[in-house]
Amino acid sequence: MTALKGKRSEHDQSDRTRARILRAAVRHFSQYGLAGARTGAIAEAAGVNKALLYYYFKNKSGLYDAALENAASHVMESASAALQGGKSAGESFLRFTLNHFDRLATQHEFQSLMQQEMVRIQRGESKGVPLLARSVFRPLLEGARDVICEGIRSGELCSADWLQILYAALGANVFCFLSAPMMRLVLPFDPRSTSEVRNRRRLAIEFLAIALFRDRSHGAALARRVLADTPQPGIKKLSVGRKRS
Repeated sequence: MTALKGKRSEHDQSDRTRARILRAAVRHFSQYGLAGARTGAIAEAAGVNKALLYYYFKNKSGLYDAALENAASHVMESASAALQGGKSAGESFLRFTLNHFDRLATQHEFQSLMQQEMVRIQRGESKGVPLLARSVFRPLLEGARDVICEGIRSGELCSADWLQILYAALGANVFCFLSAPMMRLVLPFDPRSTSEVRNRRRLAIEFLAIALFRDRSHGAALARRVLADTPQPGIKKLSVGRKRS
């Protein structure tokens, strides 16, 4: 029994060490990219020696792929949970869209990694994202499609192409953050401020309630419920140079 506990403790310690390395790697790669990152700096940030880093991940490329997968898995868990829970299709889609908005507002490291990967895909250099597309993003897309189509079939949502509905909802979120530096120059207020992001979060969901639901009063009630019981994550003022995807 003592030997079994000892092995379990060693295994748990190994898992914690690996997780600590991945957290440091996500931060470092999101800031410097694959080419600019230094494994020595990642090991130092994780509080381990470089040899231990290579023991877990073999090389920098392997560490990068693992960090990208780790960050994406958290997104998958959170977004999938928003689609579940025995809610109506319309409410599930509102929660899914709000989850996406909150991710763009708070998970800057993941957004940076994904933008870097979009560039690498265009250059034919990315191997990680095609794998993630099959294991993470395709299941999410299919889940969102099923929810939207169920909402249309039930008569809760307006009849429209499901992909266009998805583009309209998530695309509005992306544009909100992507255009913020330029909009700051033409609007009489700062769209990057905490108060404006909070306000835009509410307005985005309220707009979908008007635009997508056949019964607008029903949609409005769902929007109020979703906003009321979904705590807003901590949001810092967006930096001018920060990009979203």
